[in-house]
Amino acid sequence: MRARVTGGRAPGLLAYLDDTPSGWISVAPRSEFPRLAGSRILAPVDDRDAWSVTCFFIARQARRKGLTVALLDAAAGFARRHGARCLEGYPVDPGDTRYPGTFAWTGLAPAFLAAGFHEVARRSDKRPIMRRELDADDDG
Repeated sequence: MRARVTGGRAPGLLAYLDDTPSGWISVAPRSEFPRLAGSRILAPVDDRDAWSVTCFFIARQARRKGLTVALLDAAAGFARRHGARCLEGYPVDPGDTRYPGTFAWTGLAPAFLAAGFHEVARRSDKRPIMRRELDADDDG
């Protein structure tokens, strides 16, 4: 993170509710997250030059207001404007169990589905790799 910031690259996007910073999403080319390549569960599924969403923060008072989906949509637009053709995320799939927001820092699969992502791989019961194809409509 420090290298991204000191190197002049945006570390992600902020979301505001009523002029108050309420959420953040990390989005950058997958190559900027070298730990993904070495992960048995999150290793690349193909050779596409994907961008990645790796982390969220949603303030407690802003949870359950659609902010995660809004951040995913904004990340798609940001990635598309910077030349990306697809955006990946690595959320938790809680299934039928309730998952504490404190531990949902990679996002939850239902929010990714609501933001137009689809599952492209699953090497662990709870950790799908999800992808959204980007097109001109994502330039927003």
